Amino acid sequence: MFCLNDTMRYFLCPGKTDMRKGMNSLCGVVQNLMGYEVRMGDVFIFINRNRTTMKLLHAEDGGLVLYMKRLEEGTFRIPAYDEKSRSYPMQWRDLVMMVEGIRDDPGSRLKRLKAMRHG
Repeated sequence: MFCLNDTMRYFLCPGKTDMRKGMNSLCGVVQNLMGYEVRMGDVFIFINRNRTTMKLLHAEDGGLVLYMKRLEEGTFRIPAYDEKSRSYPMQWRDLVMMVEGIRDDPGSRLKRLKAMRHG
């Protein structure tokens, strides 16, 4: 069940992440690189070097959840880095805008592939 929402805290990991990493390796990145504990319920966002793949790691009741999105067209736009938190603190709307390719200008969007739907 997809249970991310606007009441959670979101943190984008600094640098580029190897998308071959799974849950355990990403938990190590959160703890060792970012200085956070995954089990606190925050959502941690990882982006690859080309900015075409994103993984979200989140602890919820019952266990860890890992979401992944790969763009077929376009790239994810990265927000400004915050030295104090050693990450890119974000809100739900920032994540949605990044995933959907929405820019600050409401009339423009970054390139995204349209899903083919039947019927």
